Amino acid sequence: MKLELVTLSGIKVDTDVYEVMLPTAAGPIAVFPGHEPLVSVAVPGAIIVRFKKGDPESQLEYYAVSGGVIEVTQKLVRVLVDEADHGDDIVEAESRAALEKAMKLKETAKDAVELEKATELIDRHQVRLNVAGLRRRHRR
Repeated sequence: MKLELVTLSGIKVDTDVYEVMLPTAAGPIAVFPGHEPLVSVAVPGAIIVRFKKGDPESQLEYYAVSGGVIEVTQKLVRVLVDEADHGDDIVEAESRAALEKAMKLKETAKDAVELEKATELIDRHQVRLNVAGLRRRHRR
């Protein structure tokens, strides 16, 4: 089946895959070729891609994504998100520092707008750290 991962800056992934694990509002789901059609909300989380049926965990690819929309047909998975970062591109130390900064912003938020912005930043950097950790553990 085809995977299309599309961000505001353009197409991030456009390739054939065997399995895609997706973060949805109802919880994570795994999609295989021939999956029943569905449309779902994507929540901040990890997209995990297995290219071939027998691929070991060391060959999986990981993407940290913000929320968006997922469309699944029997031959296509299309994910539309604001941003998607490949696990190999995430620097854990930078994400950890950004998470700490976002937590401080949340503590000092003066209104609901600042609180919401800080919460979004916390979610973003926690997801990035989780994806970096998954990638590191499975590449050993």
